[in-house]
Amino acid sequence: MRKLSTKIAAIAPSATIEITEKARKMQAAGTDVISLSIGEPDFPTPPHITRACIDALSRGETHYAPGKGIPDLLAAVAEKIERENGFPCSPDEVIVGCGAKDSIYEACEAVLSPGDEAVILDPSWVSYEPCVQIAGGVAVHHPLDPGTFQIDDTLMEKVSEKTRMIIINSPSNPSGSVLDKDSFRIIADICQDHDLIALSDEIYEKLVYGKKHYSLASFSGMAERTITINGFSKAYAMTGWRLGYAVACRDIIGYLNRVQQHTISHPATFAMFGGVAALRGPQQCVEEMRAEFLKRRNFILRCLDEMSLPYAPADGAFYAYVRVNGDDVAVASRWLEEGHVAVTPGSAFHNPGWIRISYAASLDRLEEAMKRIRAVL
Repeated sequence: MRKLSTKIAAIAPSATIEITEKARKMQAAGTDVISLSIGEPDFPTPPHITRACIDALSRGETHYAPGKGIPDLLAAVAEKIERENGFPCSPDEVIVGCGAKDSIYEACEAVLSPGDEAVILDPSWVSYEPCVQIAGGVAVHHPLDPGTFQIDDTLMEKVSEKTRMIIINSPSNPSGSVLDKDSFRIIADICQDHDLIALSDEIYEKLVYGKKHYSLASFSGMAERTITINGFSKAYAMTGWRLGYAVACRDIIGYLNRVQQHTISHPATFAMFGGVAALRGPQQCVEEMRAEFLKRRNFILRCLDEMSLPYAPADGAFYAYVRVNGDDVAVASRWLEEGHVAVTPGSAFHNPGWIRISYAASLDRLEEAMKRIRAVL
């Protein structure tokens, strides 16, 4: 057996991608599988964004661009941060990457030295821990209250002399919960008291229902110690464009840029012009998609109530996070094999006993999926 990297061997494959691939194989074999396992809007990218990319291609924007991103996109991100997120930002405090996931990876490489600890709030997105591990860091998991999914002072118990970073995701994938102001204040106090960097993943910020989204960097003293991660995939239905960004103080962005210079160089040049159009163009498309997700959310929650399945506060993103009896992996497998509905077990998110249902599918398909789940139950 050829000897390969022990570091990579220790990293688990992405559970969400694995389940999606299993569902696709069943579909290819002729089974009508309804996939509610992946976090991808089912809407097309808004036309004005696509046109901006096509126009860029027509102009010959197919060559190398500045490493941190084209100037117009850096400026558009900075404008958006100041306008919507409530903290100062200049274009030299922005770097554009190949999706938010790439920006998260670069942030971990930029901040963590071998052996440094990063505290991750569970349930947590599947790629946080691998990004920490690839950077040589150690992931320390802290479970949130399973009733409120908010932060309390017990978070302090996970902070040690080795802690360097806390990773926050609000609205949350997988739970759909939205952190409140008190939770953010606890994080801000801990970061300032212990000289920590916070990574705030805000990719679902546009998809909030009845609550307010807060940016951690907008809290006093946090702009200089927060790396804000965002992108275009969820709000603008641009998953395949692979376009995201990080915002932080200049020295941190400089370190992210060092990583980027020796990995991706920069995102596809013509795609970045689509990003400019997304941020500076009409935003009605975002609200229309959010309104449709809200209808689907309300339908799913009604069905879960009828089936007496408890769920987490579904205040954001496009997920219903459902409490199940028994082994969540076995439950998800049964729903797929017997009901032909693909969902993601909570064990993938370091949170056994739960199931994540993505409602990024049409109402017709969601209605059929709920019928099938009822039949299996």
